[in-house]
Amino acid sequence: MDLNKKNMQLVKEKTIECIEIKKANQKKIVYIFGFAFLLIIIAIYSVSLGTISFTNSEIFEGLTEQSENDLANIIIFNVRLPRVLLGLLVGMNLAVAGGLLQGLLRNPLASLQVIGVNAGAGLAAVIIMVLLPEYFLFIPPAAFLGAVAVTFLVYMLSAKEGKGSTVSIILAGIAISALLRSITSGLMFLFSDRLEVTFAWLLGGLIGRGWNHFHLLVPYSFIGLIGALILSPKINLLLLGEDTSKSLGVPVKLYRALIIITASILAASAVSVAGTIGFVSLVAPHIARLMVGNDYRYLTILSAIMGSLILVVSDNIARLALQPLELPVGIITAMLGSPFFLWLLYKKRKQIGL
Repeated sequence: MDLNKKNMQLVKEKTIECIEIKKANQKKIVYIFGFAFLLIIIAIYSVSLGTISFTNSEIFEGLTEQSENDLANIIIFNVRLPRVLLGLLVGMNLAVAGGLLQGLLRNPLASLQVIGVNAGAGLAAVIIMVLLPEYFLFIPPAAFLGAVAVTFLVYMLSAKEGKGSTVSIILAGIAISALLRSITSGLMFLFSDRLEVTFAWLLGGLIGRGWNHFHLLVPYSFIGLIGALILSPKINLLLLGEDTSKSLGVPVKLYRALIIITASILAASAVSVAGTIGFVSLVAPHIARLMVGNDYRYLTILSAIMGSLILVVSDNIARLALQPLELPVGIITAMLGSPFFLWLLYKKRKQIGL
C-alpha cells in the first residue's frame, strides 16, 4: 500500500508539473502573439507619420499603388513603406543575432560588439567612403564582407588559442574590435574633410533607404531567421555548459560555429544597409528574456519581434522629434538603450553581491 501511495503521489506531482509547464508555455505564446499584433499596428501607423498627413483612404490607396494622388503614392509607397519594412528587418536581424550570441556566450550582457561585427563593417565602409568614394554604391556589400571576415577571424583565433571556448571568443573579439576601431578613427582623422559622411553612417540610420535596400536584406533575413529557429533547441543544451552538452552527445564546436555564422549573417546584413546601430542587439533579447525566460524556442521569436518594435519606434522618434530635421536612428537607440544597459549592470552586480 505504501508503494502504491508513493506511486500515486509521484504521478500527481508529475501531472501538476506538466500542467504548470503547459500554462507557462501558453503564457509565452500569448506574449508572442500579443507583441506581434502590437508590432503590426505600430508598423501600419508609422506609414501615416510624417510632415505631410494623409487620410486613411489615401494611405490605403498609396500602399496598393492605386492612388490618383501622385504625391501620396510617392511618399507612402516609395518612401515611408520601404523604410518601415526595412526597419522591421534590421531590428529583427540585430535582435536575433544578439540573442544568439548571448546564448552562445551564456551572458545576457553580450552584444554584437563582442565579436567585432560592427567594427569590421564600420572599417570596410569607412575605407570605401574615404579612399574609394567613387565606389559609394559598394558600401553595403563591403560592410557585409568586413563584418563576416572579422567574425571568422575572431572565431579562428579563439579556436586556435583557446580551443574555441566562449571566454577566448570574447577576448579575441574585444582585441580585434579595439584594433579595427583605432584604424577607423585614424582614417577619419586623416580624411576629416569627409568626416560628415562617415560619421553619419557610423551612427546608423534609415534615412534615404528604399526598396533596393529592403530587397537586398530579405534573403539574408530569411536564411538567418530560419537558421536561428533551427539552432534554438541546441542553444538550450549549450546553456547547460560545455561539459554537460558534450556528455549529452552535442557536437559543441559544430553548433558554436553554426551559431556564429548565423549571427554574423544576420548582423552583417543589417549593418551593411543601416550602419552601426547600437543597443538593439542587447536590449531586445533581454526584454524578451524577462517575459519568456531562457527557452530559445520562444526567446528567438520574441526577440525578433522586440527588435523590430524597438527600431520602428526609434525611427519614428528620429523622424518626428526635430521636424523637418531627421536624426540618425542610432542616436535614439543609444539614448534608450544606455539607461537599460546601466540597469542590467546594476542588476548583475547585485546578483553577484558586489
